[in-house]
Amino acid sequence: MGQAIRTTKLQLDLGKRTSGGANTEKRTYLDMTAKVLNEGRAFYLEFFLAHADKLDEKVSYYSKKQQEMRERKISAHELLTWAEAVTCATTQHPHPWAAWNFSQHFPQMPFEYRRSLIKDAIGKARSYLSNLAHWQKAGKKQGKPGLPGASNHPTLYEGTLRLDLSESSTRDRFVRLKVYTGQTWEWHNYPVRASRYFEQRLRDASWEKQSPRLVLRKRSAELHFAQTREIQAKKVVERKQDPDLVTVGVDLNVKNLAVITVRRHDKIIQTVFLTDHGLDQARYRHLKRIAKKQHLSGKPVTGEDSNQELWRHVRRMNEDAAHKVARQIARVCASYPGCVLLFERLRTIKRRGGSKSRRLNRKQANQLRGKINQYAKDKAYEQGIVTIEVNPHGTSHYCSHCGAKGERFSSRGGVWMKAKGGKVFRCPRCHYEANADHNASKNMHLSFYQKWHWQRKAKAPSRAAPSG
Repeated sequence: MGQAIRTTKLQLDLGKRTSGGANTEKRTYLDMTAKVLNEGRAFYLEFFLAHADKLDEKVSYYSKKQQEMRERKISAHELLTWAEAVTCATTQHPHPWAAWNFSQHFPQMPFEYRRSLIKDAIGKARSYLSNLAHWQKAGKKQGKPGLPGASNHPTLYEGTLRLDLSESSTRDRFVRLKVYTGQTWEWHNYPVRASRYFEQRLRDASWEKQSPRLVLRKRSAELHFAQTREIQAKKVVERKQDPDLVTVGVDLNVKNLAVITVRRHDKIIQTVFLTDHGLDQARYRHLKRIAKKQHLSGKPVTGEDSNQELWRHVRRMNEDAAHKVARQIARVCASYPGCVLLFERLRTIKRRGGSKSRRLNRKQANQLRGKINQYAKDKAYEQGIVTIEVNPHGTSHYCSHCGAKGERFSSRGGVWMKAKGGKVFRCPRCHYEANADHNASKNMHLSFYQKWHWQRKAKAPSRAAPSG
């Protein structure tokens, strides 16, 4: 059993007012809200670090299962109640601690925002203290954990946001937010760019809704709606005993972004090639322009950014390709319920020679492979499909038919020649010939079942120590 998490984004329209966007003052209100919430979070973070013993306090409770009284660590909800009682002026507690009077420093702050700050501060403080304890126990002299930062995306509890999805038109929708104007807290409407896809995901009853977060960037603002769902999945050790188990192997590469093979009863029953559609060449051309501009401009100045538009375009291309490929991998897995998704265990790629643009392009290609791996895992897990990373050693060098070591070839001038990264794989023993990426994808299934080259070697018997 596990928990799957997904995020649905709703973009606020901060374009020109004449085009239906929000005015500039409303964008300023969002920045002021984030700023004052960061200051409040810093207040409570300092408060909990000053009272670190309270975070480890033990409380007694009655266990219905064991039918006895037991002890446990104080919960985050109990810490929230205690922190509000000693830092906020209320009818029940009119006199908070003088040195930690939150109501005096942040008057009129809505209690929903205040509670979100306390919850964030509890998590940050406990994480820091835990890492610090592990570092002290290890006895290391370097790598001491630093104090946690107070900056975070604001969490919008119920009472700080109003969104009506029952309106007929998706274009004329507004979200109502409680924001800080510099003096008071007020409700303001913000136009949003909603879609039917957003509605469909948000109304899905099988996913439990969480409190959304307001994500502010330099040129955009979004509401991130997190949703969770409990996933029932068997352990891989148990699934391996099933003779009808289906395994889906995915080999990630540069031109062929993913080669998917589906194996059942020792046979490949489906193969899918997902190409990059010219992404590698397009990305290389953009990076070549960046490398040329960097050469002309000389050594970069500390604190200044360069070629940001081109870099943003390259990252958007990678992000879009990663989501599309991951979605297609998840779609193949959905056709075989209960299957196991296989990826190679990614390693650190050593830097190779070549021009600066080629090195940059190879780095971006490696990052794209990592994104595909992560996104495919998340999308497959939503369907209850477990992902396993197998041993990648030799998947591109051994024959998937007989297990012998083969050779790779490339066509140069109409002549097939041996090449280290050739596109065609040939086996000298059984004369099997196939696409090299397809052969590697098939070998991933053998690596999963630990056959042939990937069979575990028996440990050598330990020699007895000589007597006397």
